Amino acid sequence: MGNTNRELADFLKRARSQGDPSRAGLPPDGRVRRVPGLRREEVAFLAGVSADYYTRLEQGRPISPSPAVVEALGHALGLDAAGRAHLRDLIGVSAAPARRPRGVQRVRPGLYQLLDALDGEPALVLGRRTDILAANRMAKALFGDFEQLPARNRNYARWMFLDDARNLFVDWEDQARAAVESLRFEVGRDPDDPATIALVEELRACSREFDHWWEQHRVHRRTHGSKSLRHPLVGELTVAYETLTLPGDPETTLFIYTAEAGSPSKRALDLLTSWTLTDPSAEAGRRRHSPRPQEQ
Repeated sequence: MGNTNRELADFLKRARSQGDPSRAGLPPDGRVRRVPGLRREEVAFLAGVSADYYTRLEQGRPISPSPAVVEALGHALGLDAAGRAHLRDLIGVSAAPARRPRGVQRVRPGLYQLLDALDGEPALVLGRRTDILAANRMAKALFGDFEQLPARNRNYARWMFLDDARNLFVDWEDQARAAVESLRFEVGRDPDDPATIALVEELRACSREFDHWWEQHRVHRRTHGSKSLRHPLVGELTVAYETLTLPGDPETTLFIYTAEAGSPSKRALDLLTSWTLTDPSAEAGRRRHSPRPQEQ
């Protein structure tokens, strides 16, 4: 519980410092602002709680606000949907189903079949803490063969900062920031998970950029977007992605990448598809066996 309270205190402070007084609808009081953002008493006023109550929340005290108060705080702080969900997780009033006991995540055979059926489109399956659980042949051709990495390294955030992703993405900084913010969101859902704690500690120790962005305590839920790549075989291309959370398994997400029909990016993706069909090693990578667990 202590970790959760510290996370809550840090998140509230960061969110308050990023608030815009001019857009919050506050009455002018004539005082000079020495630091950016909202004052504690202003957040309390906007949320309809006492300044003392909000101060204790921001200090990480063991308080249990009602769902209505949590929503009011999210509105007062100007949080987006991801920020409000993160706040609910940190306070403990999330409507999401309780997390399953920690353990090995497995990809069921039917999901491997679905990945193979998406033959012309790159597709990834991500699990807890952005672990990479599975990828089809086109995802391996586009991003790299994650199965060649040691099991502990098959993690999207780790790959983004400590492996080859920096040279692959034209918009690496945007993608890396999003990876940090997604991992922050995961921490809010299960702050005491030892594997997540170890991953964050490693990334903070090994990457200055990760450490800097982690301190900003921004959260992000990846539902759709785009990525710009500089692929060593087919050159620059941009792919859009959509995410699907699997019914009955909210900790597993399917990412599907596409390119606009008739665009240079689509032609590049088609060329990559053709190359993987004629490359023997790529063909061998298509063969599926029983699901391999993601080690923790």
